[in-house]
Amino acid sequence: MASHTTSTETAPPAVEQPVLDDLRTRLRGYRRVDVPAGFGWARGVDGDYLADLIPYWADHYDWRRHESRIRGLSWALTGGRTPMRAVHLRAAKPDATAVVLLHGWPDSILRFEKVWPLLSDLHLIVPALPGFPFAAPVTGRGMAPPDMAEAVANAVSALGYERYVVSAGDVGCDVAEALAAAHPDRVAALHLTDVSQLRFLVNPPQDLSDAERAYVRHGHHWQATEGGYMHQQSTKPHTLAVALGDSPAGLAAWILEKLRTWTDCGGDVESVFTRDELLTWITAYWVSGAIGTSFTPYAESGPKPPGRIDVPTAFTIFPKDLVNAPREFTARFFDVRSWTDEPTGGHFAAWECPSEYVAGVRTAVGLANPGR
Repeated sequence: MASHTTSTETAPPAVEQPVLDDLRTRLRGYRRVDVPAGFGWARGVDGDYLADLIPYWADHYDWRRHESRIRGLSWALTGGRTPMRAVHLRAAKPDATAVVLLHGWPDSILRFEKVWPLLSDLHLIVPALPGFPFAAPVTGRGMAPPDMAEAVANAVSALGYERYVVSAGDVGCDVAEALAAAHPDRVAALHLTDVSQLRFLVNPPQDLSDAERAYVRHGHHWQATEGGYMHQQSTKPHTLAVALGDSPAGLAAWILEKLRTWTDCGGDVESVFTRDELLTWITAYWVSGAIGTSFTPYAESGPKPPGRIDVPTAFTIFPKDLVNAPREFTARFFDVRSWTDEPTGGHFAAWECPSEYVAGVRTAVGLANPGR
């Protein structure tokens, strides 16, 4: 069993002041790029919105205030071949069910901040996935989802849990699938909000129903109109990393567009995130230098996900998520025991709709403990 420690020393290190001074200097030197006017968000980030956000980031946003809150969380750091930093929240009852919460891109453990208080009766382990903000450094910097899954399994074991529920979205779903496939003896149940798009992009089943064919057509259309980021991050991530890792305005544009497009915000991203919340998610990538390493799961995703996963699974589907698979397609690959279509919510469901997300987690906990 790998060792672990829990103390303020295991929290993500405080950002050195020269990093923040340099960020402010770059923001104050922002040069607005000339693009055709009148398109708003239709061709990507709205230049007017970004030009208004950048001065606020430079002169009003206080990273230190948010950093203090984040570093004050209950962090644990496990050792072994792949060190892993995780928020670890223990329930009052020692025999409570353990739940592992896995984030995605372009976010971090902050995705789950709103659900932690609603799950205080459960042991919670929230790993900062390798290559993402707040993560412990790893030899290869970023990691592919199957390797992340092994690192998560080892870390959760080091924290004392041999059986647990896994709840995930986005890249976290890829990690959850790999984890459940490799360790069905440890993963008692899954709670997922989406199915990997690789399920229809790579060697999809040939005996699809009309509804499944419509889903695949929609998925390919989405890839053609919205999936450019995925192609770039999976094919030439190092080129993109230079642009985003050297320009905070570029980084903000890349992430901000996704936070707006992928949430159920009616076009107003600040109805889901305050400006400080937006900038905390974005600044976490800047100060950690993690944007390039966060592309690794895309570049090293492998040919396709594992085969069928026979772990009891609860799905919570949010209408504004990226490409929602129908239940019949999902049932080809998962032991679907529960399926809930929510009326609102998007890709960052744990943040947007914490109560509904928590209901799905609790359903999975029930699947893991059928006799309790």
